[in-house]
Amino acid sequence: MAEQTAPRRLDRRRERTRNALVYAAQRLLAERRTDVAIQEITELADVGVGSFYNHFDSKEDLFRAAVAEALEWWGVTMDRLTADLDDPAVAYAQSLRMTGRLHRRHPELSRILLHHGLELAHSDRGLAPRAHRDILAAVHAGRFRTEDPDLALALTAGAVLSLGALLHAQPERDAAVSADLVARGLLQQFGIPAEEAARICSLDLPDLDLVDSTSTAGTTTGQEWHQA
Repeated sequence: MAEQTAPRRLDRRRERTRNALVYAAQRLLAERRTDVAIQEITELADVGVGSFYNHFDSKEDLFRAAVAEALEWWGVTMDRLTADLDDPAVAYAQSLRMTGRLHRRHPELSRILLHHGLELAHSDRGLAPRAHRDILAAVHAGRFRTEDPDLALALTAGAVLSLGALLHAQPERDAAVSADLVARGLLQQFGIPAEEAARICSLDLPDLDLVDSTSTAGTTTGQEWHQA
C-alpha cells in the first residue's frame, strides 16, 4: 500500500507545482510582463527554480501553456453550460453572451484573451473551434444563412475582442447589456430575424456565480480569476 501511495503523492505534488507555474504565467500575461527572468516566475509561483525545468523547457513554453489552458478552461465551461441546448443558434448566442460577461467577471482572463486574440482566433483549442462548431451546426440546421463560416468566425472573434476592449476602456458600461446587444447583432447578421434574435438574447443564462465557485481551469479556479 505504501509503495502505491508514494507515487500518487509525488504526482499530486508535481501537478501542484506545474499549476502554480502556469497560474504565475497567466498573471504575468495579464499584466503584459513577459520579459521577466525565470527566477521571477518561480518566485511568484513560490517554487524552486529547479522545479521549472521539470515541467517546461523555456519561458515561451510556459507562456504558451498558460494561454492555452486559460482559454481551454472557458471553452470547456461553455461546452458544459450549453450541452443541453437543442438549437445551435441559441447555443452560439449563449456562449457569446457569457463570454461577453467574462470581460467583467474575470478581468485577468479577459486581458489574456485580448492580448492574444488574433492568434487564438486560429487556435485548435479554446473558444475559436467551439464557435466555429456552433456556426457550422447552425448553418446545417438552417438557422444561420452565411456563405462563409470561416468569415462568420472572424466576425465573431472581432466582436468578442472589440467588446472586451470597450468594456476595459469604459468601466461604467454594463457588460451584460452590451454583450447581449452584440450577440443580437451577430444573430441578425447571420440571418436570424430581429424579433427572434431579441428573444434568443433575452433567454436566461446559467448562474455564472455557480460557475465561478465550482469550475477549474487546471491551474486556476473561476473564483480565483474573479478575485485576482
